[in-house]
Amino acid sequence: MAAPNSPAKKILVVEDEADVRVYLSRVLEENGFRVGSAADGAAALREVEKERPDVITLDLSMPETSGVRFYRNLKERPELRDIPVIFVTGITGPGGSKDTERFYNAQRQVPPPDAFIGKPIDPEELVATVKKLIGERKPAAASA
Repeated sequence: MAAPNSPAKKILVVEDEADVRVYLSRVLEENGFRVGSAADGAAALREVEKERPDVITLDLSMPETSGVRFYRNLKERPELRDIPVIFVTGITGPGGSKDTERFYNAQRQVPPPDAFIGKPIDPEELVATVKKLIGERKPAAASA
């Protein structure tokens, strides 16, 4: 639980489908988070640069700049690479999002994301995952 008067944690929802973006934002806001949103990877990068979020939920398949390209760009930047990212995927087929998870965890170009959530989205799983990732973040080392 956040300390009294401490600012709410900021979550950036990156999703091209407006109804899904609104749904994710509402679920997170109802659970006490501040939420920003972006409809593609280029807009998401601008949002991250404007106000660094505590966690990013990221759709993979988007127009303009895809979630995959945004993720690579984020992880290549030392000042941004430690922001936790949750891939939100609607990829179906044998194994569904579990196959997607195995694929990304096997890639060597960038570190795997911090979590995966499949669509349709379970709101309780989403909130629990965000809370877990925020709790796992280590504070920046104090200057000597």
